[in-house]
This record gives sequence, C-alpha cells and structure tokens, in this order.
Amino acid sequence: MKKVLISSLVTATLAMSSSPAFAKDHYKIAVLMYGMKAEFVQLMEQAAYKHPLVESGDVEITMYDGRYDPLVQNNQAETAIRTQHDAIIINPMDYDANVDVVDMANEAGIPVVVTNARLNTDQMTSEVVSDDVQGGYLEAKYVMEQIGCKGNIVILEGPKGGSGEIQRGQGNEKAIAECPEGAVNILERKTANWSRAEGMTLMENWMMKYRNKINGIIGQNDEMALGAIEAVEGTGGDISSYAIAGIDGVTDALHSVKEGKMVSILQDANGQMQGSIDVALRHIIGKEYTPKSEVWNQYSGDLSWNNGDSKRYDIPWTIVKNNNADELLKTR
Repeated sequence: MKKVLISSLVTATLAMSSSPAFAKDHYKIAVLMYGMKAEFVQLMEQAAYKHPLVESGDVEITMYDGRYDPLVQNNQAETAIRTQHDAIIINPMDYDANVDVVDMANEAGIPVVVTNARLNTDQMTSEVVSDDVQGGYLEAKYVMEQIGCKGNIVILEGPKGGSGEIQRGQGNEKAIAECPEGAVNILERKTANWSRAEGMTLMENWMMKYRNKINGIIGQNDEMALGAIEAVEGTGGDISSYAIAGIDGVTDALHSVKEGKMVSILQDANGQMQGSIDVALRHIIGKEYTPKSEVWNQYSGDLSWNNGDSKRYDIPWTIVKNNNADELLKTR
C-alpha cells in the first residue's frame, strides 16, 4: 500500500525552502479545470492554493471553471495567453477537442502541463496524471474477485470522449478478460457523466430492468458508484448483495468504504495538482528550480523528479479499504 502521508519533519523542511530568490517578484499560472462541481476537482483546487509557493505569494494561481465544455476551456486558454500568464495547467474535458490548448500555448511559447486527464497529443510540455488504465483495472479486478469471476455486472461510464472514460474502460475490460470466457456478462454500460444523481437514476432503471440479476457494479468514478449505492438502498435492496467499486477517493466514498459498501481506488488530487505546479515552475524558471511539493517525497521510489524533464509523471494509485480509510479521512 502506498504511503499517503509524510512526516511533519519533511513538511516543515519543504516549507522552509519554499521562498527562494526568483528572477521575478511572482509568477502567474492559469489552471483550466473542466468543471468545478465534483468534490475531486474541488480537492485539486484546494491543493493548488496550498502549494508552498502559492501560499508564500511567489506564485499567483488563476483558476478557471471550464463548465464541462471543451470549447469554453479553449477560450479560457486564449484569455490566459492574452493576459500573459507564465504557464498553463489544464485538466481537459475532451481527449481530442482540448488539444487546441496545447497548440495555442506552444505557439505562444508558454509551458503547458496536462493534469488528471489525458490529451490526444504528445506536444505538451509534460503531463502529471495517474494511469487510468491501471485505475480501471484495479477497480474491476476487485469486483471480479468479489463475484468469483462469474455473474452479471453493469458499468457506469464517464463522459463519452474523455480520456477517463476511454482508458478506465480499457482497464475494466482487461480485468474482466482475465476471467473465464463467457463467465462474466456485462448487462449494461452507459455514461452517467461523473454524476452521482445520474448514476442513481441509471442504476434505478437497471434494477427495474434486471431484477435481482446484477452482481457487480463498476463506477468509473466514486460519484457514480455512490449514486448506484443510493439507488440500491433507496429501493430497499441489500447492499451486501453487490460488489461495488469506484475511483477517486472522495470523502463520501471513504465513509462508504468504512461501512463496507464499496471499495475506492484513490486518485491523489493533491499529488496531481501540486506536482503539476512544480513541473510548470521548472519550465518557467529553469533547471535551477527544485520542487517544493511534498508529493516527490511521499512517493519516493515510485515517482522520480528527474530534474523536471520527464514527459509524463504517473502519480500512484492507492486502493482504499477499511484498514486505511480513516488515515485518508484525516487529510480532508
């Protein structure tokens, strides 16, 4: 299990080294989030403002709400460039449509770091993500183990066209394929757009359509899995009759894990965002920049800074079970 907290000594050391002399009084980084409604995105926002150099005033963050529209994000990138931000960090809504952000930033000579989700290009400065194929595999593997690799499952998918839906779906399929051929039947797989409310409605419909035939529920994020749990409980169903998994490690999911209702695969919002800020600053300031986020110590051995030169940084996943849910809740 990956270590999710570092010692107070390391934190204090980072804080003391977080205000070096820079060439400018402060730097401006635009952060383009695909939308701000979900808790996971809000955790990323909080992490941005807690980066040591943001707290010290050396770095100014401008947070943009993309309103779940890739065209809005593209327009916000134009605004960030026009207002002379030193770097852009984008959490993209669409795998293809938001490639324009990378193209515009490159043309303007501005470093662009992709975080959380993926884009269909390799022309970004860097990306700080978690391997969604692996995340999808881990959650589906849990469900397969719980149902003994036989029975009927449903999959609540992310928004169509987003990298999360595409790659977590690939991971889901990989885990299912490890079961004997034909032993696991996917009754339905549809998008609930990362939404708890849509996940609940979709699950209610499936429960009516497939009465008592569903054994496993794969939610490609926690919100949709939590919606499915609400649907089961709201109709008087026995939650222990279902194997349920989600991804993100949001607060309500951690509580549901403690209650034995599901398993969550933690995606580290703090690691992705603060790691992205460090990488962006390295490409603004130069090779003399040293990272100030705790993430590099937190995952030492699994994540290498590599002088900020890596094209991709993979923030490790953490499987959340009853034995570590309390520890994670303390970080909220």
